[in-house]
Amino acid sequence: MQKSVTKKRKRDLLQGRVFEIAVPVPGIASKRRLAIYLPPGYDQTADHYPVAYFLDGQNIFGDEGSFAGGWHLHTLLNARATLGKLVPVVIGIHHGGTNRDEELSPWPVEEGKKALGDAVLDWVSGPLTEMVAKELRIKKGPENTLIGGSSLGGLLSLYGFFRHNACFGRALCMSPALWVNEGEIFFYVAKAKAAGDPRVYLDCGGREAKGVVIEHARWMSELLTRKGFVPGRHLLWRPDKRGAHNERSWRRRLPRALKFLYG
Repeated sequence: MQKSVTKKRKRDLLQGRVFEIAVPVPGIASKRRLAIYLPPGYDQTADHYPVAYFLDGQNIFGDEGSFAGGWHLHTLLNARATLGKLVPVVIGIHHGGTNRDEELSPWPVEEGKKALGDAVLDWVSGPLTEMVAKELRIKKGPENTLIGGSSLGGLLSLYGFFRHNACFGRALCMSPALWVNEGEIFFYVAKAKAAGDPRVYLDCGGREAKGVVIEHARWMSELLTRKGFVPGRHLLWRPDKRGAHNERSWRRRLPRALKFLYG
């Protein structure tokens, strides 16, 4: 009985639309795939929506290319829309394959590597956001624009939130790789400013790197609090004792993250 009820609930969900396109990325790649989610009702109304850009976003919807299944973000957003909750347009930016580590960090991940994170963020906050605003019905302003990701994508999202704060007023940072370049992100954040009414979601799992990196994330939450990010309003720090560094853990923590970021 329970199985049939579950299937019925899935069928009753309002359905958004996911599709992919390829766009040029000057200075980075000739083309880059984008996975785009349009909320339920988008094609039937003239409503405008907030927009969320996900870095390393090739598996935020499906399982392909993941270690532990995809995020299934569209299913969660469809459920939120069915309950009348706020849902964004989502732009999932595929990573650059063998160049992933270089593209997702503002500092070299290891000796001999390039750091192309600034170039990626300049593209996302400039040409890409301009294209999205032209082609899709989105609400403008940093309060309606989120940048998010996990691991290196979480690092670049946190960095990008501060570096392009006039563009991004929301950040979702799951298991961010705060160790890059001996923790350079801590020095950057300590000096950076965030205007308006910012919101940053930050988490990490206790089973990542034998419990070492969760302490790094805790230090970041304390730094943000000292900078004036009020816990529960501007900042949600979520330590996850049983969380691992994989999509399964990030998928499990998504509902609470979206509730904080979108109400």
